[in-house]
Amino acid sequence: MTTTLTPAHSDAPTGGEIPHVRVAIVGTGFTGLAMVHALQQAGREDYLVLEKSPEVGGVWRDNTYPGIACDVPSHLYSLSFAPNPDWERTFSSGGQIWEYEERVARELRIAEKTWFGEELVDGRWDAARSCWHLTTTTRRLTAQFVVDGSGVLGAPKLPDIPGIEDFQGTLFHSARWNHAESLAGKRVAVIGTGASAIQIVPAIQPEVERLTVFQRTAGWVIPRNDRDVTAVERRILRRIPFLQKLIRGGQYVYRDAFLLQVMHRPAVRRFAEAVSKAYMRRTIDDPALREKLTPDFEIGCKRILITSVWYPALNQPNVDVETSPITEITANGVRIADGTLHEVDALVCATGFHVVDPPAGAIFHGRDGRSLAETWGISPRAYRGVTTHNFPNLFRIGSIGTGTGHMSHVMQIESAVHYVMEALRTMDERGLSAVEVSYDAQEQYAARLHGLVKDTVWAVGGCDSWYLDPSGEPSAVWPSSAWHYRKWTRRFDAEAYELTPAAAPVAA
Repeated sequence: MTTTLTPAHSDAPTGGEIPHVRVAIVGTGFTGLAMVHALQQAGREDYLVLEKSPEVGGVWRDNTYPGIACDVPSHLYSLSFAPNPDWERTFSSGGQIWEYEERVARELRIAEKTWFGEELVDGRWDAARSCWHLTTTTRRLTAQFVVDGSGVLGAPKLPDIPGIEDFQGTLFHSARWNHAESLAGKRVAVIGTGASAIQIVPAIQPEVERLTVFQRTAGWVIPRNDRDVTAVERRILRRIPFLQKLIRGGQYVYRDAFLLQVMHRPAVRRFAEAVSKAYMRRTIDDPALREKLTPDFEIGCKRILITSVWYPALNQPNVDVETSPITEITANGVRIADGTLHEVDALVCATGFHVVDPPAGAIFHGRDGRSLAETWGISPRAYRGVTTHNFPNLFRIGSIGTGTGHMSHVMQIESAVHYVMEALRTMDERGLSAVEVSYDAQEQYAARLHGLVKDTVWAVGGCDSWYLDPSGEPSAVWPSSAWHYRKWTRRFDAEAYELTPAAAPVAA
């Protein structure tokens, strides 16, 4: 299988013709892998993958910080068409997930149709030709459809703290870990106590001289029952594939039936909070530290932290938890509100990502020339979590309105990929060159999501989180079950779209 690119037109910057493909896919993470598999299964070969890195992968390639692991069970956090009986732990490490992605990519022969080292920097819709003009780091091409799998966890966000640019020690974001700088024997500060920090702190605590954790908001913690998967268990799973499907199905039902209720039912939240507090009492002896670590909002309002090593690490004598607000960063440390200066040699920012304002917002320019960011404002919109009015033939997956607080995001991705494939099939059957979700359908869908979220913990739980955008809309979160999202993406509802007939039959 080789990549065949059809010549389009001759305004390439270096002369010659700009190549054209039916489908351009951005990224080789789980979205890219799922999309390539779906296209191959449908017999569609006219596609090209754009990957900014020299290697496949996404979040699990780029994030290499100490202790990185997934908080979703291994069998659930995998592609349905590529079961893996060889997971080494019940909750896989980041490195093993990346190895899994690489294996799936090899099996799909994705490298044969990928431009590696080519980051998409600009995309503009051409209504006359019903195609996207795409500019990468060094090349240009056109595509009838774009499937953007860049997600929302690709752009790290540094904290907006005065003086951060003046720090003279080692400073980096957790998602861009500087492995060239050893932290052994150093005074280290970690800003943040979210999903990354709770893995980093236990991993580096034994080797650093002093570790100061700056906490803005305490999080609810549930112990993670992680363990090694024995060689015997792996051998059984290889010999009885159905057993792996049964395990995956059980994990799916548990999370979609019970854990989702944490978000929707106060009584279930009270039970979950009691479990979390009991766990804290068992692992944190110091009453003052327990008080610092006790959240002042309902469980589930922010991402629940699933870990069994966070609290034991904070108990260690070389660890301090600082809850006073940071006022500035100096050349040699972190100053807090009471004037105290914590002198440190290294500063790790575990401060999250640009979720509701991803880089794709500035890259894609729609029918009227405006970018996604300009179209969205402070409240991103995506019908079915996939399409946006003013951006024909652009399908963005794993981004707006699909995140969950209880389920594997891979399952959400596969549901969205199915929706895209149904869109392509519908377009072929009806002889269409472009589809664009109508403004009314988009806004009605957004209103429906808002109705679903208004009584959930995200809206009434008493916290600020990335699940909601600055206007309070559920821009990032899917406020229902994974089964419900699968149902909503099962068919392409062409009646919600503005349809452009093709001038000639569209080739499959």
